[in-house]
Amino acid sequence: MKNLGILLSGRGSNFEAIAKNVAAGKICDARISIVISNRTDAGGVAKARELALETLVLPSKGKAREEHDREVVAALQNHKVDLVCLAGYMRLLSPWFVKQFPHRILNIHPSLLPAFPGLEAQEQAFAYGVKVAGCTVHFVDEELDHGPIIVQKAISVLDNDDEKTLAARILEQEHIAYSEAINLVLHGAYDLIGRKLVVKSMQK
Repeated sequence: MKNLGILLSGRGSNFEAIAKNVAAGKICDARISIVISNRTDAGGVAKARELALETLVLPSKGKAREEHDREVVAALQNHKVDLVCLAGYMRLLSPWFVKQFPHRILNIHPSLLPAFPGLEAQEQAFAYGVKVAGCTVHFVDEELDHGPIIVQKAISVLDNDDEKTLAARILEQEHIAYSEAINLVLHGAYDLIGRKLVVKSMQK
């Protein structure tokens, strides 16, 4: 059984999708061992408690980035976390944090990276007038929205889309993509050649 650690700062929509898929057995041989937030008012914390999951709030305000990261890493290690999943975690991880979990930290971003990194990616894509949008699950490295890509989901931008409808349809794909990526990484069903991730057949 592999242990997942979830880091979140907001409503926890992707966390909730992961939790449902863990409970349904769609993410095989895994459990969520800890949910950590840097914000006391994060909606995802309340959802985690409703699901009777171990939760921890470690406020980041007023703390140096690496000082806070050391607190978070200590909690993850105490709960023997195998894979760290960022689910709307609004903190850039320090290089030291990343080194503690090499190729064991995942993030999801609401664009087809490397296009539109950073905040408000859906709004950026819509304003740019793209015809195809989507989401990306990637390994976390020392740079923002930069690590090797694991899973991407693409959708067509419809003529009657606005920013809200496009963001909602991308979010639906995020909920699918994240669990696919978690399964793939937990079971080692890939080779990483430079930045290119090559999926191997997942044998049971």
